[in-house]
Amino acid sequence: MERVVLRFLLASAVILTAATVISGERVKETSATAELVWSKGKLESDLLSKPEPGNSDYLSAGADVDDHDDLDGGFSSLDGVLRWAIGHSDPAKLKESAEDVQRLSASELQKRQLEIKEFIEKMNMPSDAQLMQIAIDDLNNSSSSLEDRQRALQELLILVEPLDNANDLNKLGGLAIVIQELNHPDPDIRRLSAWVLGKACQNNPVVQKQILELGALTKLIKMVKSTSIEEAIKALYAVSALIQNNLSGQELFYAEAGDTMLQEILSNSSSDIRLHRKAVFLVADLVECQLENLARAESPFFRNRFFLKSVVDLTASTDLDLQEKALVAIKNLLQLKTTEALIFKDFCDLNGSLVRMRQQLLDLMASEDRRDYALDLENLRREVELIFHEKLGKVENRTSLVSGNNFMHSYLTRRN
Repeated sequence: MERVVLRFLLASAVILTAATVISGERVKETSATAELVWSKGKLESDLLSKPEPGNSDYLSAGADVDDHDDLDGGFSSLDGVLRWAIGHSDPAKLKESAEDVQRLSASELQKRQLEIKEFIEKMNMPSDAQLMQIAIDDLNNSSSSLEDRQRALQELLILVEPLDNANDLNKLGGLAIVIQELNHPDPDIRRLSAWVLGKACQNNPVVQKQILELGALTKLIKMVKSTSIEEAIKALYAVSALIQNNLSGQELFYAEAGDTMLQEILSNSSSDIRLHRKAVFLVADLVECQLENLARAESPFFRNRFFLKSVVDLTASTDLDLQEKALVAIKNLLQLKTTEALIFKDFCDLNGSLVRMRQQLLDLMASEDRRDYALDLENLRREVELIFHEKLGKVENRTSLVSGNNFMHSYLTRRN
């Protein structure tokens, strides 16, 4: 009952808080009694919008608040309030409240902000760590309903976004419990669990290491092959976040046949386009990491002709985002020492793909709303083309040199 009341109070507080934040003018109060810093640059649409499935793995909820905005006995900042609760509020109510607040004068708005701060302090709201512990306890409770588990994971998804909170998750026993949820019979629970793990370890070597040591990578790679597309997408997101710039994680990824999993996705034209995007993005990231660690032996996977062709074929997609990611991957692959230019030329038909893509982009430039993006993509295409021809030229020069040497040797032999 206490938790229900707590969540109700938080939801009520956030409607008042968020409505003020999205109302328009942001005020920074520097007096000793206030020290309240309001977000800059967040639009109403940023706060009210819901993330589209597959569009992005970043749940943008809440306003940016400076770290020094401490609230005694509660959240470290209003950011903590917004991050936890904005996703649990009714967008229609937020919009209505925001419209009411917009009618306030600057002095009335300042007064409202101070009232909100005092209200939050009086509520003695729990810290992020306490909220995470509540969610972890719900997951660890075998009698928790499916709805309670979903809500707990959704709360963790928001709470683990700050680096400090992500680092605290394992200390609270949360990582092991979330990893256990990867085996839950409900696909949505598995999806949310993978999403939480990916969010917690993204750009965080400490949490990456913890999750790898708990053995989650093997399970996540298997989940990428799930018949549930949403589960597969979030599992691949988690895999990518887990091994990004992590050499030991990448070695385990290859040992678990992660490269085969990527090739299966890329070579399957019927795969969901979101899987294609994430897979080719991961390829580009893996190759970039290889380029930054030249002393490390290159994976044979990178010079597999069927794999290379599957990446080049993605440039024929009508999805510009996928085309861009494919070009970045090709650009990186061309810079590897072990990839062969002639395979790109003869087997993958990279030159033909680049020419066809150029024509497609020229057609798009006629559209005013897509012209800028098409221009950026054309610049990237030209860069790839230049690197390709340079790599190909070196091979052709070597071939010409060898042919010339052979001719001279044959000529001298005949004369003697």
